[in-house]
Amino acid sequence: MKDDEGAGCTAAPKRKDARRNQQTLLDAAAAVFVAKGVDAPVRDIAAEAGVGLGTIYRHFPTRADLIIAVYRHQVDACAEAGPALLTTSATPYAALRQWIDLFVDFLVTKHGLAAVLRSDSAGFDALHAYFLDRLVPVCAQLLEAATAAGEIRPGIEAYELMRGVGNLCVGADSDPRYDARRLVELLVAGLRRGH
Repeated sequence: MKDDEGAGCTAAPKRKDARRNQQTLLDAAAAVFVAKGVDAPVRDIAAEAGVGLGTIYRHFPTRADLIIAVYRHQVDACAEAGPALLTTSATPYAALRQWIDLFVDFLVTKHGLAAVLRSDSAGFDALHAYFLDRLVPVCAQLLEAATAAGEIRPGIEAYELMRGVGNLCVGADSDPRYDARRLVELLVAGLRRGH
């Protein structure tokens, strides 16, 4: 490789590697937040990601920065999963069920976010708007496909379904006898058309 070619070729792969490394950190942080909550030690996230503490602090100087990045990352992953599930699942209803499972995982990750951002209501409002803008249309697409296939009853609004799932998940972390995931499964099963 000539020297003048090397200068132009190395910049893009570094950016790609940096993005991939950041995605790895966010995936690790999300996994730790699901297992241990948003107050989990940063060293646990570093261990999960296989990096040093300095790497995490270089990307995310504060815990709030990390939590916000994980939140946005999870919203994006959940949004991208909807269309992918429609193409890979056996039926639109199966895609909807799998997507709702991912949405529940996201809601579990989200626990504690409000407490972290309590002093920054504008920041929290912006994240909530991002959440709605990205996820409601995906849920609507899944509902429309399942309705068109005759698998679920018509007239189900995406926002209402997501709000219902969210409400079923509230308090699940504070009561070991409460199984939110089981109740969400019952809710989604109730969407089916009677045969």
